[in-house]
Amino acid sequence: MTIRPVHVVGGGLAGSEAAWQIAQAGVPVVLHEMRPVRGTDAHQTDRLAELVCSNSFRADDWAGNAVGLLHAEMRRAGSIIMAAGDEHQVPAGGALAVDREGFAQAVTERLEAHPLVTIVREEVAGLPPAEWDSVILSTGPLTSPALTEAILELTGEGQLSFFDAIAPIVHLESIDMDVAWRQSRYDKEGPGGDAAAYINCPMTKAQYDGFIDALLAGPKSEFKDWEHVPYFDGCLPIEVMAERGRETLRHGPMKPVGLTNAHNPQEKPWAVVQLRQDNALGTLWNMVGFQTKLKHGAQTEIFRTIPGLEKAVFARLGGLHRNTFINSPRLLDGTLRLKVEPRIRFAGQVTGVEGYVESAAVGLLAGRFAAAERLGRPLQAPPATTAMGALVGHITGGHLDAGAGSFQPMNINYGLLPPIAPPKRDEDGRRLGAKEKTRLKKRLVGERALADIEAWLAGAPVLEAAE
Repeated sequence: MTIRPVHVVGGGLAGSEAAWQIAQAGVPVVLHEMRPVRGTDAHQTDRLAELVCSNSFRADDWAGNAVGLLHAEMRRAGSIIMAAGDEHQVPAGGALAVDREGFAQAVTERLEAHPLVTIVREEVAGLPPAEWDSVILSTGPLTSPALTEAILELTGEGQLSFFDAIAPIVHLESIDMDVAWRQSRYDKEGPGGDAAAYINCPMTKAQYDGFIDALLAGPKSEFKDWEHVPYFDGCLPIEVMAERGRETLRHGPMKPVGLTNAHNPQEKPWAVVQLRQDNALGTLWNMVGFQTKLKHGAQTEIFRTIPGLEKAVFARLGGLHRNTFINSPRLLDGTLRLKVEPRIRFAGQVTGVEGYVESAAVGLLAGRFAAAERLGRPLQAPPATTAMGALVGHITGGHLDAGAGSFQPMNINYGLLPPIAPPKRDEDGRRLGAKEKTRLKKRLVGERALADIEAWLAGAPVLEAAE
């Protein structure tokens, strides 16, 4: 019996993951990507799964961090995104960061080589044709205007957008290492075993105050048609953070804790700017947390006041673009189908998750849901005790108030998973301290999640079809 294809619109992380999962289940898939026929405000290539902001997939510790737990679950589910990320990782302390070019190339080549994947380079303007009876819309934060308008009309929503910003990238050779030094916060080793994965630029109080003044006074890029769009707190431009209080940055991306100036160990920095390796060669470094909407001329002038970056050469300056997401709790069912038109599923950031890994995870689930449905063996979402199940639960019903303007993008976090009460004493009867209880609770949540995701995967009809 011929199996009709599933159509996936959008070749970002979520769409690429969805297409991979569908094809691995033995179901044909057509992946529609509008680049290079139509470009976007942020993409620079036509590769699938191109990273347009940070190159970090964040913490990779399944026992102590919720996003690390999501990494582990996705690896168990055969994620193409995690496999390519692991293959092309670069040093980043306790985080999993990737060489963005090698990563995107690997995803593109694997999908192009899959016999059940057809890649079509075209824009899907408006709603997909009616003859596409199974569609996943994974157009993410850069959904084309025509498709955005069609979704608005279909759903009756008034707004689908919020701001997002990208950080500058600096050439390593232009960083003054007589001022800056290599160190990960608290000397923590990452997946690659490097405890000195970041470049740190120290600031005195006077330098920090001058930097804040310059940020606040610097000319910003403004977009009148976006002026009523809210920012997502997880990706705020640094000047917006500075507007919330002069100390905000010093307690955020510029916090000096866990670091010792190798050039002057006795002097405690008032603030620290960190840079993270952005490519495998180690020649490009991303300014951590420095998303910005400053105009380009102001960026070079202001960022070169940072000690160690006085002669910085920028491979890419920061910028602002629009993100798009739907009111998922009101519009989607438990398997990510649009209630008013069930042939259409949504995946990725457009559903109201935030972050590369979260977007890919929702793509993974949407792909499995669609493939299982095609095979006539519908699949339920993973248990709420898993990171993937918790994400789906949040965006499709866990958000208590789905009224206008109340639903906002969410990263994976322990608050989305059912808690576990840790024991008060260890095996020797010693009373556990508060920090020990917190660490143990996270580990227990992780152990439960991994056991439950293994059970869910073992019972998934998609896996049976792939054998």
